[in-house]
Amino acid sequence: MSKNSEKAVSGEMLTAEAIARKTGKLSYRIKKNKASYFMIAPYFILFFFFTILPVIMSIGFSFTYYNMLEMPEFVGWKNYVKLFLEDDIFLTSLKNTLILAIVTGPVSYFMCLLFAWIINEFHGWLRAFLTLIFYAPSICGNAYVVWNLILSGDRYGYLNGFLMKLGLLDEAQVWMKTESYVLPMLIVVQLWLSLGTGFLSFIAGLQTVDKSLYEAAALDGVKNRWQELWYVTLPSMKPQLMFGAVMQITQSFAIADVSLNLAGNPSVNYAGATVVTHLLDYGTVRFEMGYASAIATILFLLMIGSNKLVQKLLGRVGE
Repeated sequence: MSKNSEKAVSGEMLTAEAIARKTGKLSYRIKKNKASYFMIAPYFILFFFFTILPVIMSIGFSFTYYNMLEMPEFVGWKNYVKLFLEDDIFLTSLKNTLILAIVTGPVSYFMCLLFAWIINEFHGWLRAFLTLIFYAPSICGNAYVVWNLILSGDRYGYLNGFLMKLGLLDEAQVWMKTESYVLPMLIVVQLWLSLGTGFLSFIAGLQTVDKSLYEAAALDGVKNRWQELWYVTLPSMKPQLMFGAVMQITQSFAIADVSLNLAGNPSVNYAGATVVTHLLDYGTVRFEMGYASAIATILFLLMIGSNKLVQKLLGRVGE
């Protein structure tokens, strides 16, 4: 047997041994923690059937023509070619979504962190009350009713009335029917609604930071609150930072309700269209499920890519 053959055989034996060791360790860990696996099994089963499996099926349907009445017909990359080369509305909605995500995502994330940091300095009932005040807009069912009153296109709209009283407007503006105003207004409203679950996770993370770390940091030369925040507070709450980032990214890319309720669907010249509103149009109105699945797959890839980028950035916190 040649030396190369001996090396190949020995390499295969080592690989087989490594796999066997890993398999043995895995089976040992499963046996050792079988109670834990048993307790998380219901959640995992639900997560698999209602999250992972639908995503996999959606990716599969994106390569088909499927109208829910006939069997799916495989069409290859046709849906994706149509999306980027023929569907001007999708390109407009993609541009709007990226603008909304780039602006509202980071801004709302830092707003959540800043307000959580400030509120955490209070104690007792005052901290709980301020937390409720800032969190309330994200769970308010009448939020769009309020903003429809503010942005009403006549002189009785609060924004028109206020600006006309100050002499900044001569006549009422139809805010949500004027193309140049639609996207800026959606950004403002989305930022107002964005202090949600991520904000609560930051509050919780700030309260779990070990106070003795600040004393140790002071001995190491940390001199002010900003240095404490960067070198002590933020590294101690990286899990909450990551969770908040995932929530804000998902929220910023999945904007739809604010556009549907304020700008309508379709909005004027599709100025308020987003990827999700375009997805809803094809998925729930036209029932072109193959094409809708292709849109959903693009959105999924955008979210995954953004999450990976944020993970790298957050990994540098405290360096």
